[in-house]
Amino acid sequence: MEKKPDTILFYGTRWCPDCIRARAFFDRKNISYQWIDIDNDGEGRKYVERVNHGHRSVPTIVFTDGSILVEPSTKELENKMNSL
Repeated sequence: MEKKPDTILFYGTRWCPDCIRARAFFDRKNISYQWIDIDNDGEGRKYVERVNHGHRSVPTIVFTDGSILVEPSTKELENKMNSL
């Protein structure tokens, strides 16, 4: 099992509409996170491909409880933040 992060890790790209929407959700709610742009971060890209079985599915968001959401809806993000 991988180590749980101390902060939310947000893997995405600047051009991805789902990433823009999810980042706006976090910003509106004042939720801090670490942004990892997989277009510019090779290790981040490899991580996303590994956890998504070879796919570059973004956003891939790793929460402080160790859980991961991939391409979550705003409702899924809201539910997740309420459960932390």
